[in-house]
Amino acid sequence: MPKYDVVIVGSGIAALTAAYKLSSKNNVIIFTKSMHTSSNSFLAQGGIAACIGHQDTWLSHFTDTITAGCNHNHEEAVEQMVKSGPIYLSNLIKDGMQFDVDKSNNLLLGKEGAHSTRRILHAGGDSTGRKLVLHLLDKVKRNVQIIENEMAIDLLMYNKRCIGVETKNKNGTVKQYLGSDIILATGGCGGLYSFTSNDDSITGDGLAMAFRAGAELTDLEFIQFHPTLLNCNGKGSGLISEAVRGEGAILVNESGKRIMKNVHPLEDLAPRDVVARALFHEIENGRNVFLDISMIKNFKSHFPTITAICQINGIDIEKGLIPVIPGAHFLMGGVKTDGRGRTSLNGLYAVGEVACTGVHGANRLASNSLLEGIVYGNLVADDILSNNSPNDYMNEISFKTNNQKSQLIDLPTKRQIQQLMMDHVGIVRDKKSLRYAVDWLESYKKKYDGFSLTTTLTIEQLIMVNMITVGWLITTSALMRTESRGGHFRADFPNDDNLNWYKREIVRTNQTNDVLTGI
Repeated sequence: MPKYDVVIVGSGIAALTAAYKLSSKNNVIIFTKSMHTSSNSFLAQGGIAACIGHQDTWLSHFTDTITAGCNHNHEEAVEQMVKSGPIYLSNLIKDGMQFDVDKSNNLLLGKEGAHSTRRILHAGGDSTGRKLVLHLLDKVKRNVQIIENEMAIDLLMYNKRCIGVETKNKNGTVKQYLGSDIILATGGCGGLYSFTSNDDSITGDGLAMAFRAGAELTDLEFIQFHPTLLNCNGKGSGLISEAVRGEGAILVNESGKRIMKNVHPLEDLAPRDVVARALFHEIENGRNVFLDISMIKNFKSHFPTITAICQINGIDIEKGLIPVIPGAHFLMGGVKTDGRGRTSLNGLYAVGEVACTGVHGANRLASNSLLEGIVYGNLVADDILSNNSPNDYMNEISFKTNNQKSQLIDLPTKRQIQQLMMDHVGIVRDKKSLRYAVDWLESYKKKYDGFSLTTTLTIEQLIMVNMITVGWLITTSALMRTESRGGHFRADFPNDDNLNWYKREIVRTNQTNDVLTGI
């Protein structure tokens, strides 16, 4: 059975950051269920927020993050991120990463929603994620083995410690890989929704695996919906970055009326949850919504990725209007971790969107996601390097690979799950709608509870099981939180409830009753 120092599941910015630092002293392997560039990090058009401008301070970035997060953030985690972020970015630049600069070779800093100043670094205009991922892939390719198209399906546990992962390839072959330390970096769960900015491979698999293994998960009700996905014939066809509004674009309806005027003091640069709800209500009332880009000069050169997305989908940007629609973008919650990325299970780390470090609170501040991946990817690697986890026990372990013939169980289609979540657990929620979704999800969940999932289900079925599991966790958490805060909005409880819910988390495990904890 293959044995490694570190096994990483996922290939986004957090995974690659950790792998790069670890690979100098450790035998590291990365698994990804699709291609190594199939990640939200690779798709990220927005940049990286960091307080590196002459007029900027870590306290300003800290305050903006807390405000956007509706004071639900872990303040010590936010402080750690905004203080250390510029240091790690400086190291990236010294290592050859090139960010956009002006004619005097000064870093170009953009502005996005809910930021009080220009602090967003970009690379290749709106190709920041792609540039970062390719930079780090070039760094790790010599020392890190990357296995594509092999899906991690469960975590291996031994004496209450996570010691490996079980995988399945498209041929149905099940394998086990042992590691002294295991890192989950599988991304979020945007693929549970019919409208999403996420890569097709992002279906909550890491969250479901962690839940089955007994790890603590928290804040799952907080889903961020990005206001501006390209709307092509009623289908979300790619992200239109918030940086476009940062450069002056405004949201209008089909009559040309400004949607965000008088809705929020920051108008079109209001926090994403506010803008997404405003657009949701316009669409609910039968009106189409557009991003007016007519005032942005040199749009094509400034936003080449967005221009290409529009051209592919037949949108003429010369007309100055891009049709948009809100869609699932980011999960603020996830596998609960401490300040070093350690989970409640010994030997298991979580980093990136699959993790809940507490930095985002109830609503993520724009361009803090790549920053979090870089910061916590480094912190996880530092913790592993400092611990030197003993792996003598791995010589005693033997798991049987049982490649039984797959069998079918009654499961819904991916599209059915996505439509249910979008309609009933989406931008605006209420008890009746959430209760309907819970009953629907549980009608399928009971059919596979107790199944030996790894040996009896196909990869396609396993993905549906993971989607149902995570959808059920999100929906039941949303039903429990009887208030509105950030990305969680209840029409039947439209205000925040600081008396009962301020700084309170809903912690979920498969082993105990759900509990409320203070931050």
